[in-house]
Amino acid sequence: METDLAAAYERCRELHREHGRTYYLATRLLPAWKRRHVHALYGFTRYADEIVDRTESRPPAERATELTAWSDRFLAGLRGEPTDDQLLPAVLHTIAVFDLDLEDFEKFLRSMTMDITVTSYRTYDDLLDYMDGSAAVIGTMMLPILGSSDPAAAREPARQLGLAFQLTNFIRDVAEDLERGRVYLPEEHLAEHGVTRETLERGVATPAVKALIKSEVARAREHYALAAPGIPLLEPASQACMRTAFQLYGGILDEIEALDHDVFGRRATVPNRRRAAVAVRSLLTRPGTPVQLAA
Repeated sequence: METDLAAAYERCRELHREHGRTYYLATRLLPAWKRRHVHALYGFTRYADEIVDRTESRPPAERATELTAWSDRFLAGLRGEPTDDQLLPAVLHTIAVFDLDLEDFEKFLRSMTMDITVTSYRTYDDLLDYMDGSAAVIGTMMLPILGSSDPAAAREPARQLGLAFQLTNFIRDVAEDLERGRVYLPEEHLAEHGVTRETLERGVATPAVKALIKSEVARAREHYALAAPGIPLLEPASQACMRTAFQLYGGILDEIEALDHDVFGRRATVPNRRRAAVAVRSLLTRPGTPVQLAA
């Protein structure tokens, strides 16, 4: 049993290393005993995402059936039933160790189900409803693992950081999401700038599209600003990790600006030299120091 558990944690770590490059780097700054639990949560969320996004050639009903079947195995595991799943033993163990809120996992799976059929969002409130389950709950899942001197005060910043990270991804990945038939930027925001879905599908960064992306970058930074007060509230041993993640994900916005808000020409990525410098600087920063996006 312990071998199966170790193998499940290792599988989650491999998924994290393969798909979560920025976050994986930041996680390496955590104490070793915390890392595997973060890998477990990443593995859970990534596997569900893989069912939704890596089986696109299959009809929505088939993908929904597969996601439901995997969700049922997860729920059965929570009831104590044995599982031969490659990932779930690690996830279930992490939930038990930290007594994580199961409602967060229910909300997450609900948002993954939405991704199978929902291809656009009319308003930002509609998008926030989706991101509550797909992103904000990741922050609250993580909080007990990271630890905090004031969990109640740190909760909303943790949620805001999840929203900031996901909105950053949506801005960067407009072209990639279009290939999957989705537009996450709200229709009301597109309309404000005279942009339509068809405009985006042309894959050309017109002045109107650039103005749209610029406004979304500003909106994402608002979420980062709301998240910033939570990082000094984390356990000292967790602050370097989250300070690094905060600045590297925020750095993607800087790279989008450096590309003149053209999200079609090439994918905005933070250079390796800057990534390393941010990690080192975070390690050397005194715990409790306020965090802000790197200049």
